[in-house]
Amino acid sequence: MGNYGRAAVRAVKLIHDGTCKNPEDAWRKALNEYTHSESSRNKSCPREAFLGLCEEGMVMGIPAGDYTSSTKNKAYAINAVGILRESKRELKQKDLWKRAAPGTDHHNGQMDVVLSLWEQGFIR
Repeated sequence: MGNYGRAAVRAVKLIHDGTCKNPEDAWRKALNEYTHSESSRNKSCPREAFLGLCEEGMVMGIPAGDYTSSTKNKAYAINAVGILRESKRELKQKDLWKRAAPGTDHHNGQMDVVLSLWEQGFIR
């Protein structure tokens, strides 16, 4: 689990324990715990994947809502969850990315977010 995956899991816990009221604030607070790099904190791909899953009501304990304007990263994350649900075996980030976003070069943390939430049982 990388920094973005750890941040996603932590963000869910921050909402569950009432520390944060919305996914965007929880993401920012959690990510600040795992990195001091400004560029890492500003990276939109993993944030939008997390917010996209939250927006669709796919994250346990977080109600569906209007959390992101992203379409691509949200779609990649949702596709990845569908693939994980159908898969009979464990998938690595690289393999999951190839299936969730065919024709794209490489993931930018989105699959770290999805796999970490999945592995922790936070995906409904």
